[in-house]
Amino acid sequence: MRVLLFTGKGGVGKTTAAAATATLAAERGLKTLVVSTDTAHSLADALAVPPSREPVQAAPGLYLQQVDTQKALERHWGELREYARNVLRELGLDEITSEEITVLPGAEEIIALLELREQARSGHWDVIVVDCAPTAETLRLLALPEALDWHVSRLLPGVRRVLRLVSPVIRNVAKVSAPEGAVLSAGERLHRGLMEVRELLTGDDTSVRLVLTPEAVVVAEARRTLTSLSLYGYRVDGVVANRVFPAEDADDWRRGWVEAQARQLEEIHHSFAPLPVHTVPYLPAEPIGPRALSEVAAEMYGDADPFAPPSGEPPMRVGGDELVLALPLADKEAVDLGRKGEDLIVTAGPYRRVIALPAALARRGIASAVLRDGHLRVRFETGGAK
Repeated sequence: MRVLLFTGKGGVGKTTAAAATATLAAERGLKTLVVSTDTAHSLADALAVPPSREPVQAAPGLYLQQVDTQKALERHWGELREYARNVLRELGLDEITSEEITVLPGAEEIIALLELREQARSGHWDVIVVDCAPTAETLRLLALPEALDWHVSRLLPGVRRVLRLVSPVIRNVAKVSAPEGAVLSAGERLHRGLMEVRELLTGDDTSVRLVLTPEAVVVAEARRTLTSLSLYGYRVDGVVANRVFPAEDADDWRRGWVEAQARQLEEIHHSFAPLPVHTVPYLPAEPIGPRALSEVAAEMYGDADPFAPPSGEPPMRVGGDELVLALPLADKEAVDLGRKGEDLIVTAGPYRRVIALPAALARRGIASAVLRDGHLRVRFETGGAK
């Protein structure tokens, strides 16, 4: 099963690119599901079909799902939310206020990822296309499973032991209920689900496509996004340059845009090489419905196979006494490396990843680290504990 994620700065046309790609997959005989982690839910509008809680057919072989976050929240987050509501009510807050406070920030996007996992496990689909939220939200979302794993793996076992001892004190002194085993188990299930999402999205059959327009600000953000996605272990297999003015028959006003975009397209090809750059012209009308989206896909991919498995090495590799992490386009001054216990802490600009080292390296000290040719190479001492 092939999984494709589309992301980019808000307004660059990532929903159109995702919907066009899904339409092309269905036309090629691949049973295709297109879903969104963006709360705007523009996919149904692009495909000209009513939104549906369950996968609904938008064209032969093409299905759209708009996640019912309220029902999915109760299924994945129910025990935790109920416990939090009860505690807030015990503290004197009314039911409506308690309900509003216990809405988990980013919950809709998290639930969309958990529903994506359910669809992937169903075995119904050849291709799943994901229309992600704008770049900043997507990066926070994709970093969440591993960050949560780091905290849960270290905290939950101790929390269970401590709660057995202090639950009577909490009830008698603080006058609120302590979380029971079922609540902690629900948290663990949520944690496992998100780790399965990460395994799916960093697997060999999953990749991200960056959608941009040939404008300096947009290209600069896309460059940083490429670095950040690689930092978190996600493969990027292509760039979609959208809304490109055709050079033919350009009047004076459009000629200025054509020249400015040509400079940015040259920068895009140079910066993102060797990734393929798929170009979509500025269309005379908004593409709505499968037929129009099919025409967009033909312009976007030409003779290329957009559903071939991603090639090349994974973003992070461990072999012998070396860990290699791809950080394309990273500024050496913005990259920092730290060590805390058995974890390696890598910072690239505003983003940080805590990497749990494999047992073979966890007790070794760092011998050297160098950022060269878009790869951070960390070499560990060959013998002895750190």
